[in-house]
Amino acid sequence: MRHEKGARLLELARMLAGSAEGLTLDEMADRLLVGRRTAERMRDAVWEMFPQMEVVDDPPTRRFRIPSGLDGLFQAPTPEELVALSAAAELMDRQGLAGRAAALRSLEQKVMSATRAAARRRLAPDLEALLQAETIAVTAGPRPFEEESVLAAVRGALKAMSTLRFRYEGGSTPGRTREVTPYGILFGRSNYLVAEEVGAGTGPRNWRLDRISEVEVTGAPGAPPEDFSLQAYADESFGIYQDDTEDVVLRVLPQGRDDGLRWRFHARQKVEEQADGGVIVRFRASGMRELAWHLFTWGDKIEIVAPPALKAMMAGELAVAVKAHVRN
Repeated sequence: MRHEKGARLLELARMLAGSAEGLTLDEMADRLLVGRRTAERMRDAVWEMFPQMEVVDDPPTRRFRIPSGLDGLFQAPTPEELVALSAAAELMDRQGLAGRAAALRSLEQKVMSATRAAARRRLAPDLEALLQAETIAVTAGPRPFEEESVLAAVRGALKAMSTLRFRYEGGSTPGRTREVTPYGILFGRSNYLVAEEVGAGTGPRNWRLDRISEVEVTGAPGAPPEDFSLQAYADESFGIYQDDTEDVVLRVLPQGRDDGLRWRFHARQKVEEQADGGVIVRFRASGMRELAWHLFTWGDKIEIVAPPALKAMMAGELAVAVKAHVRN
């Protein structure tokens, strides 16, 4: 029965899309063999799904049509979709990601300009209400660097499968010019170019974009290995830092059980509930320093079971913090 109702609505949508002059409610009822009230409800359901429907005054009645045809039925955006797009642009703007925020706002303008005037008028009240009722809470943290000229050059090299040359103010020899094969870009609290230095044979490394200057696309061939996956590379680390990969085991104590069940420490984590109310979380990752920084925020709700390197890292970070804040 549920499928039958959906098919009937699609049938009405086809009728409205296939009529140049539009259909009255009585004509809809006659064609669908239903009562006028049922036809009115079906029209409202189609209108909700496809807000590009137009009303044509034909005194003493009104006609309804979908002028863009069946191919355009699914092109009109919903208020929720437009709000999500606007919110994403706003979030990126607040995080300092001006280039990508501008790209999303440009896309939003293109979507709106491609939407028919009648559909825009129907969208406007709901869109305004949602925009006023929703906002974004930006958490404290560093603002990622996003210099459009650097990003444009990196993206150009990735598309052209070319090496990049730039001056790098990081590493053991700050200010040295490097030539690298770009593998991709990691966006996060800081933004990084994932690339391998030409001739170094060290594999991919993370290069902070805010330390890159005088960047140029060389035109020399440079592409990542065919079996390289940027997502898999990112998944190996808890955060951005790449070091030895460890098997991590964390025990969330009973007082932190609810948070432990909801929290995602890693994309490939395994969670085991314990009889005492605690939770065991297992995953394999690198980036022990960043993981230790994060675990500090859990206070007495979590215990490091393994590896020893993570325990040592946590102890070392705590000792540094104590030394900085406890005075004799």
